[in-house]
Amino acid sequence: MARATYIEAIRQAQMEEMQRDARVFIMGEDIVCNVFGTTTGFTEMFGKERVRDTPISENGFIGASAGAAMVGMRPIVDVTISSFLYPAMDQIMSIIAKSRYIYGGQAMLPLVIRSCLFYGNSNAAQHSDRPYSMFMNVPGLKIIVPSDARDMKGLLKAAIRDDDPVLCFEDSTCWSSKADLPDDPDFLIPLGQGEVKREGTDLSIIAVAGGVPIALKAAQRLAKEGISVEVIDPRTLVPFDREIILKSVRKTGRAITVDPAHESCSVASEISATIVENAFDALRGPVLRVTTPDTHLPFSPAIEKALYPSVERIVAAVYRLVGADRLIAEQGTN
Repeated sequence: MARATYIEAIRQAQMEEMQRDARVFIMGEDIVCNVFGTTTGFTEMFGKERVRDTPISENGFIGASAGAAMVGMRPIVDVTISSFLYPAMDQIMSIIAKSRYIYGGQAMLPLVIRSCLFYGNSNAAQHSDRPYSMFMNVPGLKIIVPSDARDMKGLLKAAIRDDDPVLCFEDSTCWSSKADLPDDPDFLIPLGQGEVKREGTDLSIIAVAGGVPIALKAAQRLAKEGISVEVIDPRTLVPFDREIILKSVRKTGRAITVDPAHESCSVASEISATIVENAFDALRGPVLRVTTPDTHLPFSPAIEKALYPSVERIVAAVYRLVGADRLIAEQGTN
């Protein structure tokens, strides 16, 4: 067990799985020069056959990864920034997501497509997307959104071993966070298993990706005011652990969803609908969403950062749900 960063967790997960299985190889943009530190020492360890730089043609190399997977390899594809998935949408949506189904199970596509949610750093509209929710609408794809280093390592290793295509969205706002990483080569976190990140009794916050550490900070601040907040991290969007969310909401009676993506058709919206459909009788107020407004992201740091979920916005949403109850209770005792 050693403490390491989110970036190091990615490196360890890939390295351990490449050591374990000779069919695993990594390909993508700027792999050999190791821009973000996720392939440090890989060329020396595994050689250029298994560590492959590609041209800047996402449609081409993501399509090539599908072919490699169909003939028995297990590629890890590094697309760098999530916005770069768009040029390969036909390959992802029409080939990778559907091939196992349309070939009646005769083809498997055991591949992982990694991409970074590179927002909050003045990268402007074309490089700041958080598009995981749109891929939830496509049957045949599994999706992981780790929020800390331990989850990153365990989920990525499980994704590499999975026989279905998995999209791994890596939140850059979590890169520097650290956690104790098990050195067990078989340490896995099963896909579809959420986690209670903090126990609470007054209200449930269900957060995804970079929304999780922000929700935990808000919960810590609110605890000083006597408000007990439970924080749930689904960790995997497909398959989705609905039961851990419903169990929490049935306990607390209140729910807020925190999602760095745009509000319309977001993960926050899907979670809200799940709660209303399945635990409406337990609710003591509306399900609130703390998300990013439906607008393009500007270059200006001052304008951009104010758009995303923050501790202050989460606390304000909690006050809206819990504060009204407390005011009624106080008036009743006077």
